[in-house]
Amino acid sequence: MRTVTLDLVDGAGELLGALPAFTVEAPWWPEVADVVAGARERFGVEVTVLRLLHADRPRPHGGTVTYLAQADGPVPPVEPARVNLAPHPHRAPYAEVGGPAESIRWAVGAMRDLGLGTPSRIIQRKTWNLSALWQLDRAAGPLWLKHLPGFLKAESEVLAWLGAVAPGAAPRLLAADGTGRQLLGNLAGEDRFGAPAAERLSMIDLLHGLQRRALDDLPLLAGRGVTDRRGGLLYDQIMIAAEPWLSEIFGLGELLAGLRERLAAVADCGVPDTLVHGDFHPGNVRSDASVPPAVLDWGDAFLGHPAFDLLTMCGGLPDEEAAPIVARWAALWRRAAPGSDPVRAAELLRPVRPLLGATSYANFIHHIEPSEWPYHAEDVPTCLRMAVAQA
Repeated sequence: MRTVTLDLVDGAGELLGALPAFTVEAPWWPEVADVVAGARERFGVEVTVLRLLHADRPRPHGGTVTYLAQADGPVPPVEPARVNLAPHPHRAPYAEVGGPAESIRWAVGAMRDLGLGTPSRIIQRKTWNLSALWQLDRAAGPLWLKHLPGFLKAESEVLAWLGAVAPGAAPRLLAADGTGRQLLGNLAGEDRFGAPAAERLSMIDLLHGLQRRALDDLPLLAGRGVTDRRGGLLYDQIMIAAEPWLSEIFGLGELLAGLRERLAAVADCGVPDTLVHGDFHPGNVRSDASVPPAVLDWGDAFLGHPAFDLLTMCGGLPDEEAAPIVARWAALWRRAAPGSDPVRAAELLRPVRPLLGATSYANFIHHIEPSEWPYHAEDVPTCLRMAVAQA
């Protein structure tokens, strides 16, 4: 549950005031469909949520949160509000006044150009510093408008590549504008959060097939802007993210002192670098009994070691449930790279995975405005401490 306050601006960016606080059931800060619906049902005002302004908790989720929202039409009496509306260089385009409307205009135009009709209803589903998402309903089935910030826009390139080499294995990219806006087809099924270990075997099979296919196309993907975390690049990225915390986290310096040697030992295991999803948990796989699985949310994708995806997929599972998944993954890579030692590579990378997580979160913080730091700020030291514990 969240207690929500909406500070309202009009279409010209002028501050109007704040709606009285109200509660919504979903605690997840980026999820805003129930926030928009709550404003409509309680106060009779149509709003578009732009961005997080304040949270009373240092990390997600729940609690009391304040968003900036643009009112689209008449507003009821509002309370006084004090909001810093100054521009910020790291603000996403969809977090600006008028930004969501511009993205919707682009998507509707792309639908028209592709002969896909026009939406009968548009629902704002999510907005935060890593994406904004709208559901575009049609009689023929929904489409999706996803707008990513500039530092994640290479997802469009990954989806275009996947659509060419493995149609159906990921959302279909119908259009992209090169700045982060994407028009996506719908995928049947449901996100498989909490999937049992046995179901995760088919997810491993799917991703391995995609990663085998990517081996020959790594130069192409690198040239299209997919983040490169191979070899020494990964070492350098981890060191930059971890350096500010060396004096605060006991054992971190020792772990980092052996990092170069550890990564060299991983390379000696002989498993090739490939396209890595970067956040390969069951919730990013969509499926049901009638359709094969498809992998969502490639914004964190990078070029690097495939064991990172294995470790994420096994996250939270007891060792006895993870063991068959590791065995399946290792057998697939031993066939793909005869003589390799995938199990040893995965074990060596176990403490490196949270170091990589700290690197990703530090990158997010570097690219977002301070009001939205609560989404990620605690994640960096948490990941670094986890790495030390796992080492």
